Amino acid sequence: MTLLPNPLRRPGILLAGLLIGLASGARAQISIIGDLSQDRVASPGESYSGSVLVKNDSGEPQEVKLYQTDYLFSADGTNDYADPGSTPRSNARWVSFSPSFLLLPPQGSVAVNFTVQVPGTLAGKGLSGTYWSMLMVEGVPRESPESSLPQKNKKAEMGVRQTLRYGIQIATHITGTGTRSIKFSQAKLVKGNRGENFLQFDLEDDGTLGFRPEVSVELFDGKGVSKGKFAGHSYRMYPGTSVRQLIDLKGIAPGSYKALVVVDAGGDDVYGAQYTLDI
Repeated sequence: MTLLPNPLRRPGILLAGLLIGLASGARAQISIIGDLSQDRVASPGESYSGSVLVKNDSGEPQEVKLYQTDYLFSADGTNDYADPGSTPRSNARWVSFSPSFLLLPPQGSVAVNFTVQVPGTLAGKGLSGTYWSMLMVEGVPRESPESSLPQKNKKAEMGVRQTLRYGIQIATHITGTGTRSIKFSQAKLVKGNRGENFLQFDLEDDGTLGFRPEVSVELFDGKGVSKGKFAGHSYRMYPGTSVRQLIDLKGIAPGSYKALVVVDAGGDDVYGAQYTLDI
């Protein structure tokens, strides 16, 4: 396969958020009612508020703790839950929330309120673009030392304790500022287990604004006739993060094709790359 990137760009602005849900077990039967992302356009010096509704889906009391992290992710699948306020575009220190520990009655729900106080400047410089962090909502297993609920089994046991954790993205987009830019890389043709053809490539947000674009690829034969358009995945992205696209080229016969990849952020905000595929 010959890959000939041909970047296309038309300028513009799109504001979006990133949604992340994390689960590592199911002993604490909790859920989040509503969106797992909280996005707001705000000006320097402005404050705004929101809430997160936490629900107990079980017939027993459940305990929940809340805490903050920063969040970065890469196309290779790695995730970095850094200390709050430690990454360059973190807004964790702008966010205050209450309560930080919940005791949910059976089938009950509690709202956790938060306030974001946008500073006038950051490190002596003006604010521009998107800033974000994560509010973690984590179930506290009854057998955990953190739990105040009566233990069902007083006998000490060794084993792996499972917990359930959700991450709510809190993103602040500074009014009328920032730039958006997409970088294409690592494009290649991938074969599936049953001989399927997939076009795989990475997208990096190397601007200063977060967004969630629509992605597609259209194949053309040697005569310039379109042989099909294939949808990619609409992932949320933030400055300095990257995602991997794996697009199924279903029904395409062997041959040589021009592939036009389009990343459409709406309006005039379109980015693209052109590749030659030998299938």
